[in-house]
Amino acid sequence: MSRNLLVDAGPIVALLDRRDRYHAWATNQMSASEPPLWTCEPVLAEAAHLLRRAQGEAALLELLRRGLITTPFRLIDEVARVAKLMSRYANVPMSLADACLVRMAELNDNSAVMTLDRDFRIYRKNGRQVIPGITPDEQ
Repeated sequence: MSRNLLVDAGPIVALLDRRDRYHAWATNQMSASEPPLWTCEPVLAEAAHLLRRAQGEAALLELLRRGLITTPFRLIDEVARVAKLMSRYANVPMSLADACLVRMAELNDNSAVMTLDRDFRIYRKNGRQVIPGITPDEQ
C-alpha cells in the first residue's frame, strides 16, 4: 500500500529555490516520491509568499498545473477541527498551514508529512498519535 505524502511549505520552497540550504534534499525527496504530493492551500500561500523574492511563484503554479502537487483538502469542511488544533497548540504557536496538514494526516491514516518544521515533532494527530515525518537528517 502506498503512502500519501503531505508536503509543507519548507520543502516546496527548498525545491524551487536553488539557493535554499535544503535544495538538494528537497530535490532528492521529491524525485523519489510518487506524484501527486498532497498539500493544502494555506501551505501554497505560505510557499508563494516565501518564494516571491526568488520569483518562484510561477514555478509553484507549474507544479500544480502539472499535477505534481494537488490540494484535496477543503478547509471549509474542516474549519472546526482545524480551529481546535490551533487552539490546542496555541503555545507553539500552530499556523493555519500546519493545522491543515495535521488534519490531513488525521484524515489520511497512511500518510507522512514532508517538512522542515520541527514543530511537527510536537504535533499529534487524533490526540496522541505521532505524525510520521520526512525531514532532513541534520535537523
